[in-house]
Amino acid sequence: MNNASDRIGSPKLATSGILRPFVPSKDFELSQQFYSAVGFQVSRKSERIALVSLGDTDIGVSFLLQDFYVPALAENLMLQLVVPDLSAWWKHLASLRLEERFDVKPPKPPVREAWSADVVYFWDPAGVLWHVVSLEGKPS
Repeated sequence: MNNASDRIGSPKLATSGILRPFVPSKDFELSQQFYSAVGFQVSRKSERIALVSLGDTDIGVSFLLQDFYVPALAENLMLQLVVPDLSAWWKHLASLRLEERFDVKPPKPPVREAWSADVVYFWDPAGVLWHVVSLEGKPS
């Protein structure tokens, strides 16, 4: 390995800057309702796939919700959403009563984590754990 072209990942491969993970759902219809209630736009793309997004799907946050469930995957999957105003997100999530409406764990209030982020946690109906974070370095 004497030059840059020998290193893994060194070729400049063009991307659109979009990464859309496939997120499992235990109950596909319920999960679509859940994400819609949280504030995401849900667009059914096929019988077993829905595009779930916040903002412009070409530059914003998006993922593919799938009608597929393996407990070990869902209950160990974590997604991080970086936001500018964690306090607003916490107030929003707490106001939704997700635990009553969707039988999920209640959202956890903001906490300062050792890795220098303020985090609010919430879970979807399949058990997927979301980390809503502010990386501003100040408690929210």
